[in-house]
Amino acid sequence: MLIHPNKSCLLIVDVQQKLLPAVETPETLVKNVRWLGEIAQHLNVPVLISEQYPQGLGHTAAELQALQRNDNVMSKTFFSCMSEADCNQQINALRPNQVIITGMEAHVCVLQTAIQLKQQAREVYVVADCVASRNPADKALALERMRQCGIYVVSREMVAFEWLQKSDTAQFRYISKNYIR
Repeated sequence: MLIHPNKSCLLIVDVQQKLLPAVETPETLVKNVRWLGEIAQHLNVPVLISEQYPQGLGHTAAELQALQRNDNVMSKTFFSCMSEADCNQQINALRPNQVIITGMEAHVCVLQTAIQLKQQAREVYVVADCVASRNPADKALALERMRQCGIYVVSREMVAFEWLQKSDTAQFRYISKNYIR
């Protein structure tokens, strides 16, 4: 199944400043999530951001704050966004058939959110180069388990090109010039 910009949303899970130093290649994670988030914004794909227990773990990484609005940041204490009533309602209010997930940690909050979204009969895409865990082995196992559950594991460029759909548009020229090198 192809990802469509008018049927999808981008969910950024718990990329929080205090958690970042603990995960593998945090700079790459933030750079890749920001890249995809900016493309989503340019293509009018809704972006939602979750924060796990922000009172203790802090807020979303400073480099991603340009993706934030007053109405798109969701606080949670459950590991899965879909177990947190407010997050579940906000995601369901968008009525996305497809949810593209980035964030951390791949084997905890990303995994549990992805599985529960799949259980809600959605097409779920986890962006492999936009998720991280403290231990690379946990990330690998999480991606394997997600595949076993019927969740699509994709790259950020796969998502961008599927959102773009064709090359003879002003959007493609802008994205190609500014993001695809």
